[in-house]
Amino acid sequence: MIVATSPSTTEHVHSRDGTGIGFLRQGSGPGIVLVQGAMADVHAYRDLAAALSTSHTVVSAERRGRGLSPRPYEPGHDIMRDVEDLDAVMAATGARTLFGLSSGAVITIEATRVLGRVERAAVYEPPFYLPPSYEHGIDRAAIARLFAALEAEDLPSALLDSLLAAGTAPALLRRAPRPLARTLARAVIAADARGRGPASTFRDLLPGVRFDFHDVACVDGRIEQYASITKPLLLLRGTRSPLFLRQAVGALHDLVPHSRLHEFDGLGHDGPWNAGDPTGVAAVISDFLRHAGAPDAS
Repeated sequence: MIVATSPSTTEHVHSRDGTGIGFLRQGSGPGIVLVQGAMADVHAYRDLAAALSTSHTVVSAERRGRGLSPRPYEPGHDIMRDVEDLDAVMAATGARTLFGLSSGAVITIEATRVLGRVERAAVYEPPFYLPPSYEHGIDRAAIARLFAALEAEDLPSALLDSLLAAGTAPALLRRAPRPLARTLARAVIAADARGRGPASTFRDLLPGVRFDFHDVACVDGRIEQYASITKPLLLLRGTRSPLFLRQAVGALHDLVPHSRLHEFDGLGHDGPWNAGDPTGVAAVISDFLRHAGAPDAS
């Protein structure tokens, strides 16, 4: 569903390490910053931003390493660089609320824990790799294969390994012999390049997934630290998402004292994106913010 949009402006701010972070701003009212997950840029939040902009100032922040925020991946990257990016965007816009999806949800939760300017947050399926689905946490061997494929500029293997490492690969790719799975991944990359419009292509985005996997690995095995969050936190999940993601949301709900859980019937991991149900997700976020007493952006 395409939602009528209010005009947006493209702006930039510099993070603590000098990285230029671009963002789109639209609407008016209480400010909320949208934090993207892997393999997408700000355009995947087009309809979510439009739906929220009827009652909020929506800031769609571009993650470093993609689109409006270009920066090559560096092996020493740490999740705190992404938190500092959000801090800079919030300081520039006056927003005090965050929403994040997937790896962006992990960054959002970490920012909520450590940044005083964050007053409330909503997250959709942060990938914490917990027992019984993952007895030993995130699959670091799979991440190593992904990084090696990117170093070799083997994008079909990189796409395949990114989905396998994340635990979100479709059953067909999981079960197919690797040569066939790699051929299918190559076809997906080719088809994606023909139909993206203004959005970044998989070819553009794949090198940046190293930021995402490094961020998630930074907090792997440390979910208990989020029990210290005392700010209002909305936890979202879809019934069609992988079991480990739904379990992670449930674990956070048990840990975080002022959390609220909402489950979307029939939605998967892409629920907030244009292809999911962004208007439905926006309605639940807006209801949460009304009850959480979101102040006007300064």
